[in-house]
Amino acid sequence: MATASVSGSREKELWRRLGEVNDPELDEPITEMGFVEQAEIRGDGSVEVDFRLPTYWCSPNFACLMLDGVRKALDQLSWSPAYRVRLHDHMFAEEVNRGIEDGKTFGDIFAGLAGDEDIGALRETFNMKAFKRRQEAVLLALRKQRLTDREILGMDLAAYDVARLGSGDAASRKARYRAALVERFPARKQGDAVFVTWEGRQIPSEALDAYLAELRAVRINMEFNGALCRGLKQARYKELDVIDGEPTLVDFIMDRVPERNAPAT
Repeated sequence: MATASVSGSREKELWRRLGEVNDPELDEPITEMGFVEQAEIRGDGSVEVDFRLPTYWCSPNFACLMLDGVRKALDQLSWSPAYRVRLHDHMFAEEVNRGIEDGKTFGDIFAGLAGDEDIGALRETFNMKAFKRRQEAVLLALRKQRLTDREILGMDLAAYDVARLGSGDAASRKARYRAALVERFPARKQGDAVFVTWEGRQIPSEALDAYLAELRAVRINMEFNGALCRGLKQARYKELDVIDGEPTLVDFIMDRVPERNAPAT
C-alpha cells in the first residue's frame, strides 16, 4: 500500500510540474495543449516523457523553449530521477534526441538549427505577450468588481494580494499575473504599483481604455494561434477532443470570438 501511495504521489507531482510548462507562444500549459503524449514513471523511479508538436515543421526554437521547460520541470521533481525526453514526428527530432542522449543542452542542440535567431530575445518576446495577456484578464476582472479605473491603477501589490476576484479561473488568473509581474520586476515591493506597462511605466487612468485595446490585440493574436495549433494537431492525429468554450478558426473568421478572459457576469 505504501508503495502504491508513493507511486500515485509521484505521478501527481510529475503531471503538476509538466503542467507548469507553457507553450511560449500561447501562454497555455503544454499538458492542456496535448503536447505531452506520455509521461511515465518506471519501476526504478526514472521518468520517460514523449513530446509531440502539432506539425512536422513547428519552429525548432519553439520546440527548444518548451523542451527546456520540460527539462527544468523534471529537474525539480522531489525524488531527483534520471529521465529521458523524446521528441517525435518533428523535422529535427533525430538531431534533438541524439543531442539529448549525448548530454547536450538545448541551447547547444539548437545552435546549429536556429540560424541567426536569438533564443533569448525570442523568449523575452513571448514573456512580454504572456505578461500582457494575463494583465488584461485581471484588469477586466477588477472592472467587473465595479472598481473605478483610478482605484484599479492605484492598487499596490499589498492591496492586490488581498483583493478578491472570485474562485476558480478568476483566482488562477490573479495568481498567474502576479507571477508574471514578479518575474518581470523581481524587486517589486508590497507598496509598489501592481499595474504597469511591460517597460515599467505607470498607466494613467484616462488612458486605460486605449491600453486595454492594445492588450486585447495581443490576446486575440495568441488565441488565434492557439486555435490554429489545436486544429492542426487534431487534423494530424485525430485524437484531440474539442474543448467546450474554446474558439475555433471559424470563430475568428466570423469575428465572434468571446472574451474568454473576462469573468462571467
